[in-house]
Amino acid sequence: MNDLLYKYQSVSTISKTKGINNLVMAHQTEIEEVNNIPCFFWGSLTEPYITAKCWSTIAKVVRSSFGPIPPSLRDPIVSAGAERMRFEGFSSCNGVYVRLDMKPEAIDGEFIASGTTNVDFNEPMLNALNAIQKNEKVTLAVGQHDVQVITTKAKVVEKKVTLPPRWIKGLTSVQLYLADMDKKFELNKIQTIQLFQTLPKGNVKGEFHITKRAGKFMFSTLETPDSVRIGGVHRLRLLEGILPIVDKIYFYESSDKETCAAVCEFGKMQLLMAFSPDAYRGFSGEGKALENMTENLPIEWVYGLNSLLKSNESFDPTMLSIENDIDFGTMENLTASLSSMGLLGYDIENRNHFYRRLPFKTERILSLNPRLKNAKKLIDNEDIQIITKRHNYIEANVKGTGVTHRVILDGENQHCTCDWFTTYQGKRGICKHILGVKMMGE
Repeated sequence: MNDLLYKYQSVSTISKTKGINNLVMAHQTEIEEVNNIPCFFWGSLTEPYITAKCWSTIAKVVRSSFGPIPPSLRDPIVSAGAERMRFEGFSSCNGVYVRLDMKPEAIDGEFIASGTTNVDFNEPMLNALNAIQKNEKVTLAVGQHDVQVITTKAKVVEKKVTLPPRWIKGLTSVQLYLADMDKKFELNKIQTIQLFQTLPKGNVKGEFHITKRAGKFMFSTLETPDSVRIGGVHRLRLLEGILPIVDKIYFYESSDKETCAAVCEFGKMQLLMAFSPDAYRGFSGEGKALENMTENLPIEWVYGLNSLLKSNESFDPTMLSIENDIDFGTMENLTASLSSMGLLGYDIENRNHFYRRLPFKTERILSLNPRLKNAKKLIDNEDIQIITKRHNYIEANVKGTGVTHRVILDGENQHCTCDWFTTYQGKRGICKHILGVKMMGE
């Protein structure tokens, strides 16, 4: 992928005037109409100390790596609108996702515009945030509130950052993982402290589980029917900076017990951190999304939703189906496709989607699905031969390199004789052969 040039019109700064800390976050995006917005929000933080600690935790995540990929700067993304803000990002290794949901009570000010954009998290700003004390006052501007701030002396700061395809794909598909999770445990402050006191030291290999014994939560190598699996348990140390101020922690787990998430509750805001199955394995990007991308999404629908919905606004597929006369099954596929394109996020607590458009061009996101492109190529080259097709059952031969693969789709069960399917058994998404047959079948 080509380098993406970050053209911030200034750097994020924090200064102190008459005892009030003034934080101005510089922003940028690939989407021109959003990039031309000078300011998204201007106001004050009602819980500046907690907010600063959460921002510092986000900075730890986006600057960390737990796999072979070295850590590097990845600026967080902020969605502003619907009287709330959400900050989100990924670790460099793509295995840890973090999001801070700031509720309307956490911010007191004016939403001048809505949209999603990158924000500059530089070292001086982060150092100043770490110095914020309790009872201090902080104002926040996402963008330049006053155009007079930009003078002839203002310097355009360019950050040339190589954005790995897997990083962007993770941002698009992690919402599908969150939508598959259910709440398993609720811990109060004391239980949280007790749990983290049992966190193993060092980079521990192997699986660990959160279990509950006699009302007390602990980490254990033994799995029980109601335990929560934590792959790469040492990654939980990213939460240590906010444990002293957290009210509660909720642990969620996916239906296949592969992925999990921790939601830290602070009253006026929540910080979510989701973990891939293992430290060496990031969120599989396109794999989780491919099942729902077999139908091409008309670009007119994307433009229509963009004009209809605002950032952070709840996305209600049932109401949209009724109001726009769209079949419920089509809307289900549409919701998954929009999520895969980064147009939807997922609120794990309220169990609903919200609208947010990632600050990358749509064509950039769509180009990041090689298995989808390869499946379409199989169809275009007429490499797929349907042998049997009846209700909920398809059997087909798919031409490969010097070999013919057999694909069987039997209701929810699907099988392919290729090496990809044999190796991963569907854990990293379906192979291009199954995907191509499903597309032909539909």
